[in-house]
Amino acid sequence: MVHAYILIQTEVGKAASVAAEIAGIPGVTSSEDVTGPYDVIVRAEADNVDQLGQLVVARVQNVEGITRTLTCPVVHL
Repeated sequence: MVHAYILIQTEVGKAASVAAEIAGIPGVTSSEDVTGPYDVIVRAEADNVDQLGQLVVARVQNVEGITRTLTCPVVHL
């Protein structure tokens, strides 16, 4: 299982609606609007890196109001 944080920048005033819509996507375990350089932080999981990439590109990035994403896979050192 691969876990990742997805940091999202949105259009002005869209953070709450983006976070709410993303929360309903399968594979997303949490989605919260935050303050700072990013507007939404998402925690997601997938069986492998390829499926994680598909989740981000095919599902998350298609949510209206998103301007940029940064995916940070969790590593265990």
